[in-house]
Amino acid sequence: MNEEIFNMSLRKFLKKVGVTSQREIENAVRTAVEQGTHGGTQPLPVKVTLNIDAVGLAVEIDGTIEVE
Repeated sequence: MNEEIFNMSLRKFLKKVGVTSQREIENAVRTAVEQGTHGGTQPLPVKVTLNIDAVGLAVEIDGTIEVE
């Protein structure tokens, strides 16, 4: 395995995940607030599931996003 290529590819993927996730979360929260389904002040429990079937990886990452 070429560590340099692996590391660069991993960082590129994680950047894509981060940028895409932030955009999707912001849009969903704004829409929920506009539609009145979220008050806009309560913390949001969040869960991400990371899977890489080829190596048997399945990890759930839990957290909270503060809105106010």
